[in-house]
Amino acid sequence: MTKHELLKKVFGHEDFREGQEKLIDELLNGYDVLGVMPTGAGKSVCYQIPALMLEGIALVVSPLISLMKDQVMSLKAAGVAAAYINSSLTPGQQQEAIRRAGNGMYKIIYVAPERLRMPAFIRFAQNANISLIAVDEAHCVSQWGQDFRPSYLHISEFVSRLPKRPPMAAFTATATASVREDVIRLLRLEEPYCLSTGFNRPNLRFTNVKPSSKFAMLRSFLKDMGDECGIVYCNTRKTVEEVTAKLNELGYIATRYHAGLTDEERIKNQDAFQYDRAQIMVATNAFGMGIDKSNVRFVVHYNMPRDLESYYQEAGRAGRDGEPAECLLMYSGQDVITAKWLMEHNDANPDLTDEQRETIAKVDMERLHKMTRYVTTGKCLRKYILEYFGEKDVPEHCDNCSTCEGLPFDVDTGSERLSRIGSKDSRNANASRQPHGFTAWQNALLENLKVLRNLLATQQHIPAYTVFSDASLIDMVRRRPMTPDDFLDVSGVGVSKQEKYSQSFLRVLRDGFEPNAAADEFADMMRSRKTPAVNKCEHWAAEEEQRLKNEYFGEMPLQEIAAKHGRTIGAIRLRLQKIGLIE
Repeated sequence: MTKHELLKKVFGHEDFREGQEKLIDELLNGYDVLGVMPTGAGKSVCYQIPALMLEGIALVVSPLISLMKDQVMSLKAAGVAAAYINSSLTPGQQQEAIRRAGNGMYKIIYVAPERLRMPAFIRFAQNANISLIAVDEAHCVSQWGQDFRPSYLHISEFVSRLPKRPPMAAFTATATASVREDVIRLLRLEEPYCLSTGFNRPNLRFTNVKPSSKFAMLRSFLKDMGDECGIVYCNTRKTVEEVTAKLNELGYIATRYHAGLTDEERIKNQDAFQYDRAQIMVATNAFGMGIDKSNVRFVVHYNMPRDLESYYQEAGRAGRDGEPAECLLMYSGQDVITAKWLMEHNDANPDLTDEQRETIAKVDMERLHKMTRYVTTGKCLRKYILEYFGEKDVPEHCDNCSTCEGLPFDVDTGSERLSRIGSKDSRNANASRQPHGFTAWQNALLENLKVLRNLLATQQHIPAYTVFSDASLIDMVRRRPMTPDDFLDVSGVGVSKQEKYSQSFLRVLRDGFEPNAAADEFADMMRSRKTPAVNKCEHWAAEEEQRLKNEYFGEMPLQEIAAKHGRTIGAIRLRLQKIGLIE
């Protein structure tokens, strides 16, 4: 299958985005690559398609368990055999995952960098056919980056211990020139093809304000955002607790995330946000690196971050689906004092010399000064950001930030004029967030599709955005597909999702069903698939056997596999033994 066929069949897209195809070609030709691409630009496709085309297993090094789960969940939803191996699995589950990987049951495996130092995993990798190694969030290898992780420094050592060096791919969304140089040097990339598609996120609107009351400002902002979901970043655990409590008192469903919580509560709260049981996540910067939730419509910084790298990465978690999103930053003089205190009490890498610590402290202070200048600048906010990351010939005005729109920086939250949102002489924010040119009827249809998506996700115990992104639902409204073949033309609809969901969504789009009725029909269909046919013929057709392999590779439970095939669990086991997948 060609790369273009895979792009459509698996990921549901007709065309590659800027830079994707060139990076894919370089990897397929056996060369190393470094891709600097903004959040939402499709970095993962750049290594996932080569992984599916090359013989063997692709290893993806990822810094966070939550990110691995997101990526694997999305791949499985698209019909790809993928897995993750990390500390969230029991030792037995980890061993089973490695065993399955050794039997070639996965095309893509996500691992934490710490895993690369474990003897059992090293032995597996040395005996496996590793097709490529992708390093996500590659800026974590650099001590000059905002998310330095010492464990990333051991990646190159792991690669050197493999009997055959595979091509390597490094990807990041935010990296200055010095960080890019560190990535190449510390990962030991060999004459990599380097590509930067730019840092601009035109769908994001940036607003900087200095309000007299931050919570009053936040309350006004959220009132205008309606029931959209988003993230509120705070610089301390105490502030996270206070803001979360106040939001819940106002009736919002808000949850919290910071390093002071137990692992169990952090996982529970993150799942609540991922699965749309909580509308708002209030968190410190411990939350969200690489979060794959596509329907985040706003990111609020309750306090000024310490550097632009952190700010732009965190703000970039809004609007991953390419639809309009809001980025609000609220500033006060106390933010600078708090940032300095946090820098002085930061846990430094113990391997650094005193001279290195002093150098990093100076760099951190300079970053803080540049961050403060960004917040208080009178120039276009987008221009300031893009020039900071080294872009040239940036237009003077973007007409999509508070400075370009002429909105006040100092805001009296006791007055009627709280912000651009709600002010009479600025364009309406709700209109800016609506799909382009939609009528009232189309907006109502879109809401029905969102309700259906949420119902189907709840039935399957998966996040709503893994069913379809907001962008896919908007494209459905625009295209109004009438047949399953038409449905395949929708952006983000691959063959797997077409087969699973087209009937339900066509019920709403074409037949005028209410979402609840379409969801009930979907539930009935899924239940009917779980009804075993007692006297089913023992013959296995080639097509059914291939489905069995895909389901087993996708870690579907044997009970569910048996129900889908209308056979007993014993019959499934016998077939798996016969084709050599289990002993």
